[in-house]
Amino acid sequence: MNISMLSLQWLLMIFILVSNSVTAATSSRIPRLSPVRGNTFLDPEIFPAPVSEDFQTFFYTQTLDHFNYKPESYATFQQRYVVNFKYWAGANSNAPIFVYLGAEAPLDGDLEIIGFLPENALRFKSLLVYIEHRYYGKSVPFASREAALKNASTLGYFNSAQAIADYAEIIIHIKNKYQAQDSPVIVVGASYGGMLASWFRLKYPHVTLGALASSAPILYFDDITPQNGYYSVVTRDFREVSETCYRTILKSWSEIDKVALMPNGLRILSEKFKTCRPLSNSSELKDYLDHMYSSAAQYNDPPEYPVTMVCGGIDGPPPETDLLGKIFAGVVGLRGNRSCYVNGPKYISETTLGWRWQTCSEMVIPIGRDNTTMFPPSPFNLSSVIEECNQIYGVPPRPHWVTSYYGGHDIKLILERFSSNIIFSNGLRDPYSSGGVLEDISDSVVAVHTINGSHCLDILPANASTDPDWLVKQRGIEVEIIEGWIAKYNADLHRFKQKI
Repeated sequence: MNISMLSLQWLLMIFILVSNSVTAATSSRIPRLSPVRGNTFLDPEIFPAPVSEDFQTFFYTQTLDHFNYKPESYATFQQRYVVNFKYWAGANSNAPIFVYLGAEAPLDGDLEIIGFLPENALRFKSLLVYIEHRYYGKSVPFASREAALKNASTLGYFNSAQAIADYAEIIIHIKNKYQAQDSPVIVVGASYGGMLASWFRLKYPHVTLGALASSAPILYFDDITPQNGYYSVVTRDFREVSETCYRTILKSWSEIDKVALMPNGLRILSEKFKTCRPLSNSSELKDYLDHMYSSAAQYNDPPEYPVTMVCGGIDGPPPETDLLGKIFAGVVGLRGNRSCYVNGPKYISETTLGWRWQTCSEMVIPIGRDNTTMFPPSPFNLSSVIEECNQIYGVPPRPHWVTSYYGGHDIKLILERFSSNIIFSNGLRDPYSSGGVLEDISDSVVAVHTINGSHCLDILPANASTDPDWLVKQRGIEVEIIEGWIAKYNADLHRFKQKI
């Protein structure tokens, strides 16, 4: 469904109402789960992504509710998926099908930024499929986005269990459509999509042979991971690059508050940081810096290495530069020379609204900070999250549901018994790796990580001239593991058919 300007105005209105109704937007402080930094998930109708001619778009008539038999559950909507046939050797050769599981954004951007599938398609002679997550992009129930996001009743069908059931239906449909019942399926996902990939393998082992779950923090639920895990890694990333940079950031928060309390303090801060409009409080500036440091660490990709860029700016000015002058130099070091910084125009995206609902329902990721990081303490407060979500949607979140439905506690003991063929890939400079699987669970449920890697780096497009050896090696290990899965599957399939 195309989004009209009226729809965009409606989205903006809803966002303003939601933002103004919450004094401490706890759930929205969860750092973004996205494969790349700077992907604002803008409306693809206004900012279309370039799409290769190799991609063909299809729509599947999808069931609204897979888990109920009420008459309204049989309603349907059109779900988008995209197929690339260029490299596929065909069903007769049992060539594999690689399926990218879309996450909390329109599918359009993923077609260009996910390099793992097309870069390995020739090697595997695979069919490439990309499936859009329900409620995003063009895969919207209830005929319009306005109706789909109307209230908790229409949003109630918007969750991960419904999403992976969608994926199962579409994959089975594709295999039937192209008579590819014997073609093994490998699902690939990034970040939240990586969680979906691993959960899909656990819930639908009859549909997929294996899963590559890149930067999937499946253990960042229900206090399995310490709440300050994310910000502890951010702090470590900065401290490893520069001790003086770390200490400058650590001291800056109290200095910002000190200046803000001075006569004309907010005006002073606005001028020093070249804000796009006058600051209304110091939290605007601190939130901007919090997001900038966290994003730099999460997406600390080569060859730029954003953390190094920030610290280069902070450490670069002359010694007589005051503390906040050094902090502003770090902003310029990362963002470059601009007319203004902080509190600029905001693009209201589908992800802004969709992810807010998801973190207010099941994706309750308890990220907080104690006094051991370089950030001001800000502990996660579940009561505040419940109050906020009740205020916005009229329903409370279910903070324990993810671990009840998918597991998580004692994961090594549990998954070793019945799971197989999952790669959990991580880069240890990614703050979300603190909630990832970092140790092998069994011979085929394995952790592949790199010390220097960042968020989802392994499945982003390769660059032969700038990719470090450790990244090339990580990708190579993943490909070899998947080749082993497929070889064993083909051998098992051959033996099975001989017995018939």
